[in-house]
Amino acid sequence: MIEKNVLADFSGKVYDPVIDPSTYVHPLAAVIGNVTLGKNIMVSPSASIRGDEGQPLFVGDDSNVQDGVVIHALETEMNGEPIEKNLMEVDGKKYAVYVGKKVSLAHQVQIHGPAVVMDETFVGMKVLVFKSRVGSKCVLEPGCIVMGVTIADGRYVPAGSIIRTQQQADELPLITDDYPMKNMNKGVVHVNTALARGYLAASQK
Repeated sequence: MIEKNVLADFSGKVYDPVIDPSTYVHPLAAVIGNVTLGKNIMVSPSASIRGDEGQPLFVGDDSNVQDGVVIHALETEMNGEPIEKNLMEVDGKKYAVYVGKKVSLAHQVQIHGPAVVMDETFVGMKVLVFKSRVGSKCVLEPGCIVMGVTIADGRYVPAGSIIRTQQQADELPLITDDYPMKNMNKGVVHVNTALARGYLAASQK
């Protein structure tokens, strides 16, 4: 389902999602409102990308939004005035949620804005990211919670961890050559971009 958002005191404009023609949104997924989806993205069944409260939401090229993923955000305006604390800046633009290029959001992940996840990061199953900025080439192992922190590039968050202070974030281990999940994201991106191409071609027959 792809549809416009509705007007509200926290949402003064109606937006159609902007979706690149090379991106596949499964009929059982929802993309609503002020959302931009780049190229070669696979949006799987039961995913919800809902730009009707906090906005805009952005997902970059070659990323994947797997089954049951939720991307949503706290309100970013009220009566036409921006709520700056609920916006995050990337490359001079402000977003409620920004997901970079070649990012994998695995099954049942929640990215709740304000939030940023930068390029080539793998976010494992049932992870929650909220009020946080996650760097590039990171791995968030399954079941972890990341709240109110900034995670530097190239770090991993062990499965089940709760990261709620900046000190905890700063102490996260660096990804090294012997880290078992070091190259996992490349394979996941490969699979999902191939699926996007395949499903898109099948849907156009």
